[in-house]
Amino acid sequence: MRKFGILAAALAAIAVQPAIAQSGDEIGRIKNTTAGVTVERSGRSTPARAGQRLYQRDVVTTARGARVGITMADDTRMAIGPNSEVEFTQYGYNRRSQTGSSTTTIRRGRVGIDSGNITRTGRDRMRVRTPTSTLGVRGTRFVVEVSE
Repeated sequence: MRKFGILAAALAAIAVQPAIAQSGDEIGRIKNTTAGVTVERSGRSTPARAGQRLYQRDVVTTARGARVGITMADDTRMAIGPNSEVEFTQYGYNRRSQTGSSTTTIRRGRVGIDSGNITRTGRDRMRVRTPTSTLGVRGTRFVVEVSE
Protein backbone atom coordinates (compact mmCIF):
# COMPACT_ATOMS: atom_id res chain seq x y z
CA MET A 1 0.00 0.00 0.00
CA ARG A 2 2.88 2.40 0.81
CA LYS A 3 4.42 1.83 -2.66
CA PHE A 4 1.10 2.71 -4.27
CA GLY A 5 0.96 5.98 -2.30
CA ILE A 6 4.49 6.91 -3.38
CA LEU A 7 3.73 6.01 -7.01
CA ALA A 8 0.50 8.04 -6.95
CA ALA A 9 2.36 11.05 -5.50
CA ALA A 10 5.09 10.76 -8.15
CA LEU A 11 2.54 10.56 -10.97
CA ALA A 12 0.66 13.55 -9.58
CA ALA A 13 3.90 15.54 -9.43
CA ILE A 14 4.69 14.66 -13.06
CA ALA A 15 1.18 15.60 -14.17
CA VAL A 16 1.44 18.99 -12.45
CA GLN A 17 5.01 19.71 -13.55
CA PRO A 18 4.26 21.18 -17.02
CA ALA A 19 1.81 23.67 -15.49
CA ILE A 20 4.42 24.74 -12.94
CA ALA A 21 7.16 24.99 -15.58
CA GLN A 22 4.98 27.21 -17.78
CA SER A 23 3.51 29.25 -14.99
CA GLY A 24 5.04 32.53 -14.11
CA ASP A 25 3.96 36.05 -13.83
CA GLU A 26 2.23 37.44 -16.86
CA ILE A 27 4.20 40.44 -18.08
CA GLY A 28 1.81 41.71 -20.73
CA ARG A 29 -0.82 40.89 -23.34
CA ILE A 30 -1.22 41.17 -27.05
CA LYS A 31 -3.91 43.78 -27.68
CA ASN A 32 -4.13 43.53 -31.46
CA THR A 33 -2.35 41.63 -34.18
CA THR A 34 -2.37 40.89 -37.88
CA ALA A 35 -1.61 37.61 -39.59
CA GLY A 36 2.10 36.77 -39.66
CA VAL A 37 2.91 37.39 -35.99
CA THR A 38 4.26 34.57 -33.83
CA VAL A 39 5.18 34.15 -30.18
CA GLU A 40 8.05 31.80 -29.35
CA ARG A 41 8.10 30.35 -25.85
CA SER A 42 10.38 27.55 -24.65
CA GLY A 43 11.37 26.70 -28.22
CA ARG A 44 7.78 26.50 -29.52
CA SER A 45 6.38 29.04 -31.93
CA THR A 46 2.63 29.73 -32.12
CA PRO A 47 0.55 32.27 -34.04
CA ALA A 48 -0.17 35.36 -31.95
CA ARG A 49 -3.75 36.22 -31.04
CA ALA A 50 -5.43 39.17 -29.35
CA GLY A 51 -5.61 38.65 -25.59
CA GLN A 52 -2.66 36.25 -25.54
CA ARG A 53 -0.57 36.47 -22.38
CA LEU A 54 3.13 37.16 -22.61
CA TYR A 55 5.83 35.96 -20.24
CA GLN A 56 9.47 36.78 -19.58
CA ARG A 57 11.79 35.39 -22.31
CA ASP A 58 8.99 35.28 -24.95
CA VAL A 59 10.07 36.30 -28.44
CA VAL A 60 7.59 38.09 -30.70
CA THR A 61 8.34 37.93 -34.43
CA THR A 62 6.50 39.73 -37.21
CA ALA A 63 6.58 38.78 -40.88
CA ARG A 64 6.61 41.16 -43.82
CA GLY A 65 3.55 43.41 -43.56
CA ALA A 66 2.61 42.12 -40.06
CA ARG A 67 2.13 44.26 -36.95
CA VAL A 68 1.29 43.72 -33.30
CA GLY A 69 0.28 45.93 -30.37
CA ILE A 70 1.24 44.93 -26.82
CA THR A 71 0.41 46.36 -23.40
CA MET A 72 2.76 45.44 -20.56
CA ALA A 73 1.78 45.00 -16.89
CA ASP A 74 3.08 48.50 -16.03
CA ASP A 75 1.02 50.05 -18.87
CA THR A 76 3.96 50.36 -21.25
CA ARG A 77 2.58 50.14 -24.77
CA MET A 78 4.52 48.74 -27.71
CA ALA A 79 3.78 48.76 -31.42
CA ILE A 80 5.98 46.25 -33.24
CA GLY A 81 6.25 46.77 -36.99
CA PRO A 82 6.89 44.41 -39.92
CA ASN A 83 9.99 42.20 -40.13
CA SER A 84 10.76 42.58 -36.42
CA GLU A 85 12.03 40.29 -33.68
CA VAL A 86 11.67 41.35 -30.04
CA GLU A 87 12.55 39.41 -26.88
CA PHE A 88 11.23 40.28 -23.44
CA THR A 89 14.59 39.43 -21.89
CA GLN A 90 13.84 40.47 -18.31
CA TYR A 91 10.70 41.90 -16.79
CA GLY A 92 9.66 42.33 -13.19
CA TYR A 93 6.91 44.62 -11.98
CA ASN A 94 5.11 44.82 -8.64
CA ARG A 95 1.65 46.32 -9.14
CA ARG A 96 1.21 47.12 -5.44
CA SER A 97 4.38 49.15 -5.03
CA GLN A 98 4.49 50.08 -8.74
CA THR A 99 8.19 49.29 -8.92
CA GLY A 100 10.21 47.09 -11.21
CA SER A 101 12.62 46.90 -14.10
CA SER A 102 12.68 45.58 -17.64
CA THR A 103 15.04 44.77 -20.46
CA THR A 104 13.68 44.34 -23.97
CA THR A 105 15.97 43.13 -26.75
CA ILE A 106 15.17 44.29 -30.27
CA ARG A 107 17.07 42.04 -32.67
CA ARG A 108 15.65 43.54 -35.85
CA GLY A 109 12.83 45.74 -37.07
CA ARG A 110 10.99 48.74 -35.71
CA VAL A 111 9.32 49.18 -32.32
CA GLY A 112 7.41 52.19 -31.02
CA ILE A 113 7.27 52.43 -27.23
CA ASP A 114 5.20 54.58 -24.91
CA SER A 115 6.84 53.91 -21.54
CA GLY A 116 4.73 53.07 -18.50
CA ASN A 117 5.07 53.01 -14.73
CA ILE A 118 8.45 51.22 -14.57
CA THR A 119 10.21 54.35 -15.82
CA ARG A 120 8.73 56.34 -12.94
CA THR A 121 10.27 54.05 -10.30
CA GLY A 122 13.88 54.98 -10.84
CA ARG A 123 16.58 55.94 -13.23
CA ASP A 124 17.22 53.52 -16.11
CA ARG A 125 14.73 50.92 -14.82
CA MET A 126 13.69 50.28 -18.42
CA ARG A 127 16.35 49.21 -20.86
CA VAL A 128 16.14 48.53 -24.56
CA ARG A 129 18.95 46.54 -26.14
CA THR A 130 19.85 46.32 -29.80
CA PRO A 131 22.72 44.43 -31.45
CA THR A 132 24.89 47.55 -31.16
CA SER A 133 23.68 49.53 -28.14
CA THR A 134 21.67 49.71 -24.90
CA LEU A 135 19.23 52.52 -24.20
CA GLY A 136 18.23 53.46 -20.65
CA VAL A 137 14.73 54.93 -20.67
CA ARG A 138 13.56 57.56 -18.19
CA GLY A 139 10.00 57.94 -19.38
CA THR A 140 8.95 59.01 -22.84
CA ARG A 141 7.67 57.92 -26.22
CA PHE A 142 10.23 56.76 -28.73
CA VAL A 143 10.89 54.53 -31.73
CA VAL A 144 13.80 52.12 -32.10
CA GLU A 145 14.76 50.82 -35.52
CA VAL A 146 17.29 48.06 -36.04
CA SER A 147 18.42 47.45 -39.62
CA GLU A 148 19.86 44.14 -40.67
